[in-house]
Amino acid sequence: MKNVENTLRKPRHLLTVLVEDYFHVGAFETLIQQRNWAHFEPRYEQNTLKALDLLDEFDTKATFFVLGWIAEQNADLVREIASRGHEVASRGYYHRSVRQLSPEEFRDDIKRAAGVLSDASGQKVIGYRSAEKLNYERDGWIINELANAGFEYDASFLPTRGVENKKRFAHKVDSENGSIWEIPYSTKDLGIGLLPISGGNYFRQIPYTLMRHAVRAWGEQAEEPFVSYFHVWELDPAQPRISAASKYNRIRHYRKLDKMEWILRENLAAYECVSIARHLGVAEDLSAERSADAALEITAEPAETRLRKLTPVTIGIPCYNEAETLPYLANTLRSVNSALIKGGYEASFIFVNDCSKDNTLELLHELFDEFPNTEILSHDRNQGVAAAIMTAVKAARTEIVASMDCDCTYDPHELVRMLPLLEKDTAMVTASPYHRQGGVRNVPGWRLFLSKGASALYRAVLKQKLATYTSCFRVYRRSSVADIELDESGFLGVAEMLGRIDLEGGKVVEFPAVLEVRLFGFSKMKTAATILGHLKLLSKLAKLRFFRKSRAIQPSIALEEETR
Repeated sequence: MKNVENTLRKPRHLLTVLVEDYFHVGAFETLIQQRNWAHFEPRYEQNTLKALDLLDEFDTKATFFVLGWIAEQNADLVREIASRGHEVASRGYYHRSVRQLSPEEFRDDIKRAAGVLSDASGQKVIGYRSAEKLNYERDGWIINELANAGFEYDASFLPTRGVENKKRFAHKVDSENGSIWEIPYSTKDLGIGLLPISGGNYFRQIPYTLMRHAVRAWGEQAEEPFVSYFHVWELDPAQPRISAASKYNRIRHYRKLDKMEWILRENLAAYECVSIARHLGVAEDLSAERSADAALEITAEPAETRLRKLTPVTIGIPCYNEAETLPYLANTLRSVNSALIKGGYEASFIFVNDCSKDNTLELLHELFDEFPNTEILSHDRNQGVAAAIMTAVKAARTEIVASMDCDCTYDPHELVRMLPLLEKDTAMVTASPYHRQGGVRNVPGWRLFLSKGASALYRAVLKQKLATYTSCFRVYRRSSVADIELDESGFLGVAEMLGRIDLEGGKVVEFPAVLEVRLFGFSKMKTAATILGHLKLLSKLAKLRFFRKSRAIQPSIALEEETR
């Protein structure tokens, strides 16, 4: 009877689920800074709940490797994972490469993550998987650190051909701090190398007919259980697209996302899936009392609150076909608003919908109607970014007005440092990535070449020798700019605005800032037309400066209106 049961029993898989969000992944690590995670539209909760419901459907238990950052943001979700009978293990606190950490930083990271995960789940955290697949020869030092920290297993290593064959399967590793189980990713030996077949990207990118055969062959040839995994974001085909990513990384991350759910269903029906703790026989020992020092600390408001008079400021934000960007912008502005209040400023926001053709206007109302001190204006025809900025400036009820890009290519938190630079004799403070203390991050080289070239030409024509003339991220004294009539209403108008202030004797101050690549959607600027436009505008500004008195020159738009 026992032999019959063994024959009928499904092959065993160790199922592991990686709880992280689309903006955490290694494919985007050079584009997305950890300090900006809170500004993205979070989708990890809905995706994790979808994964939990799918596992419930097949009465399956798994090991969930969870980022400590997520546990701190959403302890209820981690509790939900544990309450459904799954093991909670560590993915580290931040999604950071082990190779970027010193041993001391690694120790701090795993300790911090284990603390918040244990507190949230009520389980003892005994397992770890790193943010990337590790190599035995190069990264083996972490085993000693994990053993010293009390972990019972690690699941981070991808075997390579040439190492001992046993390292392709679960095995115990002895270290100076005790022994620890290593649960490597499953691979297929092709004779010339080992092909990862554990799941995730490999299941999505490689024809699944081949992967199905490889997984089935594992069960027929090996006694050790197969180790499979997936990320919860792989169940989310509708997730936001990071358009700034390279073509390779977009394929790597987004291709065949709609494929993962049916692959999981097939495997959950065909195989017995259990957690790593269950396989090691320690699942019943995971209960852990919550440590008193791990409780969430709440800082009480001081007994006496100082009343401050906040300086009013209006922030104008032009929007044209920005539906992909607006959720990120909404989260960012909540943080910016708090930072401004702490800095002594009371902000009002004016969004100018420049006759968008997508659902930008609807999303603006959905996201910002309840936002404090907010006004949404619309152009009945598309006029361009400079015209939208001027609409906000003229509608502002404050003397201090700022403008910022909807896509947050400049960090709007820098407003707290820009605003004090707008002294009484200053007409404008402008962000400057080309300032010696500024910088750029991930911006294409051709764009920098064109932008720096334009700045060099403006520097030759205008009085004030600045490093950057074309930034939309600025702070204005309203009385200095509200009456300016621009010939150019699009991107060129941004440079024209600065040029006219310069020629009229207004003081412009540069603020060194970092310009980052646009993450969502695509730039509306047409390169060839913009280059020609800059040359025409430079010619006009040169005439204003060198051949006629600027105050005697009226913009052509005004003259055309008078002759109508």
